[in-house]
Amino acid sequence: MARQRNPASELILNKDGSVYHLNLKGENIANTVFLVGDPDRVPMVSRHFDFIDFETRHREFTTHTGRLSGKRFTVISTGIGTDNIDIVLNELEAAVNFDTEGQKSEQKRRKLVIIRIGTSGSIHEEIPVDSIVCSEYGLGLDGLVHYYDFDQTEEERSLNKQIKDHLAFSSELPEPYLFKGSEDLIELLGSDQTKGITVTSPGFYGPQGRFISIPLRHPEMFDLLKTFDHEKHKITNFEMETSAIYGLSKMLGHKACSISAILANRSRKEFSEDPEQSITKLIAFVLDRVVS
Repeated sequence: MARQRNPASELILNKDGSVYHLNLKGENIANTVFLVGDPDRVPMVSRHFDFIDFETRHREFTTHTGRLSGKRFTVISTGIGTDNIDIVLNELEAAVNFDTEGQKSEQKRRKLVIIRIGTSGSIHEEIPVDSIVCSEYGLGLDGLVHYYDFDQTEEERSLNKQIKDHLAFSSELPEPYLFKGSEDLIELLGSDQTKGITVTSPGFYGPQGRFISIPLRHPEMFDLLKTFDHEKHKITNFEMETSAIYGLSKMLGHKACSISAILANRSRKEFSEDPEQSITKLIAFVLDRVVS
């Protein structure tokens, strides 16, 4: 029985068989993938490689693949936000587990290790700028995964409910969702770092409680997030990608971990004096842990 191709409008492929936005084929992608937001941060990672054997760029998605200490790695820029993560995770899956005609490959399924090397703002005074936070959980306030049929573990459901009850969430806002990262990767990268629940917001200003010019409808949100404490689980930081990476990776059967350099302390109203150095240190830390 012939396998059916995905309709051309659903899984869009370029003329060479690469996935539409990322411009990648499966052979271009290593089994360990680093995700960064900024395209200019891709060479900050790949300059550590012994050599680069593949490069491409399309829109905000820049990809370098190469080897370091005999191991193959890929680094991809995602741009900002969970909408871009939806593109990146689905197209990575299509590139590595579908053939160049858009059909699921009959070969053994590839499972990726996906590590976000990001930046973030801490919520608590005691998490200083230029420190590192490893996301044990991603709490999504963006609503993305509700467009998919997903399951949570009992632990994820219980913690998610505790957070929703604490926030007394408004029906005007998307329903929060929560996923846990890979325990193996969290142990590898976060064993000696601050760990906690990372809030993924659908914006940088109002959704993260920043009041610049437009009044906030829910100014109490920041303090409610800050005061959550359930069985030693605390909400540690804000950013804009982790929950989607964790949720989609779990649905697709990949392992994921998100680790961030803290560039802002929101409670202390402080920002890093040298954010590039903070990011550089985080990259070196992650590569050293993954290689060794």
